[in-house]
Amino acid sequence: MTYKFPLATATWKQEELDAMQRVIASGMFTMGEHVKAFERDFAKYVGSNYSLMVNSGSSAILLMVAALFYTRNTRLRLQRGDEIVVPAISWSTTYYPLYQYGLKIKFVDIDINTLNYDLSQLAHAVTSKTRAIMAVNLLGNPNDFGQIQQIINNRNIVLIEDNCESMGAKYHGKHTGTFGVMGGYSTFFSHHISTMEGGIVVTDDEELYQILLALRAHGWTRNLPKKNLVCSEKSDDPFEESFRFVLPGYNVRPLELEGAIGIEQVKRLPDLIAARRENGKLFQSAMTNHPDIIIQQEIEESSWFGFSLVIRPKSKLTRKKLLEKLNYLGFECRPIVAGNFAKNEVIKYFDYEIHGELKNAEHVDRNGLFVGNHHYPIPEAFEALNTI
Repeated sequence: MTYKFPLATATWKQEELDAMQRVIASGMFTMGEHVKAFERDFAKYVGSNYSLMVNSGSSAILLMVAALFYTRNTRLRLQRGDEIVVPAISWSTTYYPLYQYGLKIKFVDIDINTLNYDLSQLAHAVTSKTRAIMAVNLLGNPNDFGQIQQIINNRNIVLIEDNCESMGAKYHGKHTGTFGVMGGYSTFFSHHISTMEGGIVVTDDEELYQILLALRAHGWTRNLPKKNLVCSEKSDDPFEESFRFVLPGYNVRPLELEGAIGIEQVKRLPDLIAARRENGKLFQSAMTNHPDIIIQQEIEESSWFGFSLVIRPKSKLTRKKLLEKLNYLGFECRPIVAGNFAKNEVIKYFDYEIHGELKNAEHVDRNGLFVGNHHYPIPEAFEALNTI
């Protein structure tokens, strides 16, 4: 089916196509200098010391979690059985690495307006048992990191961010994804920039960065500097170091094609985010105070991944009816991420608990959806939304 208002559209121009052709002509397709250049450019854009490209946003979250098990920094190091607090609404691969590394997962309700943590519930959920908090910036919207830091206070709690939907968002002028000790991003087709598939981890911690380097490619030493914080020092003999494994890693390397595309996409990123924010203003103007629908309340500077529509608790409108209206108007729609993830059968495998009730998450799960935003003006979309 062709939609007048699809969820996502391509952000590429001729420069991306030319970059791909240069890589093809070079015959070098595995991770190389283009990936390194993209990593440098992205780190500069978000203001981080280090950036590491991987093959997906899901892999970015996986490596972030894994790295915390191998750091020598006892303040940051996690172990199996440690408790990590998560919001009840996010994508599946926010949670899967936590299960895979044996963490105790505590689900906390979300705020029905911001779609991020219900901060009062989060404050009560965090106890002396809590070792980590996963902050998920949903649909482009920053969390209130000032409040989260107050909740953490001086406790030994590690903050990490799933920022896959919120590239370019800012809180107090600082990029989301850079508030935690590590932050993960996605460059999948439907996200703010696209490298086909792809993901990024950023951090200011040199040791974590070097652990990530090893974990990304088999856990070997080949990509580490000679003197490093993972295996101390490498041999000067490249043959000896070629297959030296020091961590139980993965193969989640990106392609040179993806790095080359990323270089061009980062150049466009400020303008792409600015256009999305302009659309966000028009969306808010059109839909604020709608009698039947709640829209996402922006915290600081959202990068407006998409536009959520949640039916008000006392409205007689049903999601089925809302979906019919939107489809008729030409909108492609999706549930709000994975909805209330704690309802999924897969959690029978998790070590988990639910803090209190997930009242808001369940309401959004049953009564919410989102439509797409884009990197170009879409005034006709807001005119159409005004009619529902």
